[in-house]
Amino acid sequence: MSYDSGALHAALAAAVGEDQALIADLRIAFMESATHHVDLLSRARCDANWELAAWRLKGLAASFGLTALMAMADEAAQSAPGDPRIVRQLRAVLESLRQD
Repeated sequence: MSYDSGALHAALAAAVGEDQALIADLRIAFMESATHHVDLLSRARCDANWELAAWRLKGLAASFGLTALMAMADEAAQSAPGDPRIVRQLRAVLESLRQD
């Protein structure tokens, strides 16, 4: 599956214009939050914690227009808590976003 890492930059630029320092700060905040939610998913063992982390990740992705990440977070919410496959995929998506 391919992820458009440029979508994050485009969403940030649309929100704040071409202020590169602010875009960089918001990108860092996004990545820290997304990483935190994926970490919570990796440690969740009950349905409630798993779903909450997945929904928060989906909301975060929606805020930045990252539809592929939204779809994966939605898939996670419907998966069993601790599903290693979805956690690996989410980490790979975040890594691709870091590369941009």
